[in-house]
Amino acid sequence: MAVLDSIVEGTVTGIMPFGAFVDIGSGESGLVHISELSSEYVSDINEFIKKGTRVKVKVIRIDENGKISLSMKQAEKPKREKRVKQQRVSARPDSYDWTARPSEELSFEDKLSRFKHESEEKIRDNKRRMENKRSGGYSRRGGYSF
Repeated sequence: MAVLDSIVEGTVTGIMPFGAFVDIGSGESGLVHISELSSEYVSDINEFIKKGTRVKVKVIRIDENGKISLSMKQAEKPKREKRVKQQRVSARPDSYDWTARPSEELSFEDKLSRFKHESEEKIRDNKRRMENKRSGGYSRRGGYSF
């Protein structure tokens, strides 16, 4: 009887374009999908595995109908522990006031007012840049416009 996450040896009994059927003993067989054959890309399964070959497979899934999914890729190397991703520290934005101290408690209204003021300045700057691009200077489409 196949046990989930166990590694067993079996014999390839059939090959299809999408994977290989493997007899894992005690009258059970499962499918190794082409994506689970190797950690490298497999374009033609017939060039990678042959019928009658003994292979080591890992039982990765048993569905409610008793179909067994196998993996040669996961059986060849032990599963690595997941690394904890380190948070990237982004570059400091110039518009942020880094001198403000947490002890300088601002009210919600003050924070909102500051945010609104900074946003309006950014919008004005972007509008000026767009107007300058439209009114003259170098254009990618037509070169210089006068």
